[in-house]
Amino acid sequence: MTITLTSPRPAAARKAVAFCCDDHYLSYALFAADQIARLHPQRDFDICICGEQVPDIPPGLSGLGLRPCGIATQGAFRGLRLDARRTESAYLRLALPQAFAADYDRLPYLDSDIFVQGGDFSRLLDLDMKGHAVAAVRDTMQWRSPGRRPEQFRRFGWPAAPYFNSGVLLIDVAAYRDAGLLDRAVALGRKERDRLIGHDQTLLNCALRGRWAELSPTWNWQYSWSARMSEAMLGANIVHFIGADKPWKDPRNRFPPRFARAAAAFLARHYPERAAVPVGRGPASDSRYMRRMLLRQALSARRMARYLDRFPDDLTLLA
Repeated sequence: MTITLTSPRPAAARKAVAFCCDDHYLSYALFAADQIARLHPQRDFDICICGEQVPDIPPGLSGLGLRPCGIATQGAFRGLRLDARRTESAYLRLALPQAFAADYDRLPYLDSDIFVQGGDFSRLLDLDMKGHAVAAVRDTMQWRSPGRRPEQFRRFGWPAAPYFNSGVLLIDVAAYRDAGLLDRAVALGRKERDRLIGHDQTLLNCALRGRWAELSPTWNWQYSWSARMSEAMLGANIVHFIGADKPWKDPRNRFPPRFARAAAAFLARHYPERAAVPVGRGPASDSRYMRRMLLRQALSARRMARYLDRFPDDLTLLA
């Protein structure tokens, strides 16, 4: 499978944080990249913004030293399952180890719909992955019920196994390529297209079937209504806005206003031609929603604590 990389900037380090996005999500990827760059002004890793063509980064962000990259897949993902919300660029993360094979040894891939609050990304990149190609955070459905069988595994007649969310992936480039994960995932996606219920996340989980290293949820806190109070007490490094609602598109006022305020300020500064992001009042004024949320989290508090106790600190990796 031929994957080629184009970039106006050479690699400056042997490790990098990478985002993949189309034009619709580019501004949000840059918002997250800006947060990481400000956390690490003297960083020893690159921050790559990847698309099917080299992305256009606003001049006001030139001082961050971001590396724009175009990744040509030569139709490698043609025939894979898509839906109204996704283009073939949704699968681009699968090709990162191939595209960056000559440049980087380690890659954390990050989704664009995240909010970066902290964390030492350099130390994350240096973690001993115990020979695994991928390290990730469990999908939220297994946080309180670790033995729960993913629906895709059930459909294939497979037993339960740890299942990760692909919004944050720590990738060992050589191990990923040696395992042939790109070819295996694409082959499965074409063969089982009609039986698949997901996209890139499903393909990687099916290709690995539990053979991956587990990161602390602080690196991919999937911000569901049933877990946000725990995040407020813990303070996640990365908040991941799973689902269709996002802080910059929050018609039901389900997110605390601080997320929308930060996004609105960034977008107004670097994309002034776009409509302003509305900043709502947040969920606190909806007493019914708050009661339901608090009850759900109270009932699952013991199981959530048991899950979090597995990670003494945010750099604990379970292999």
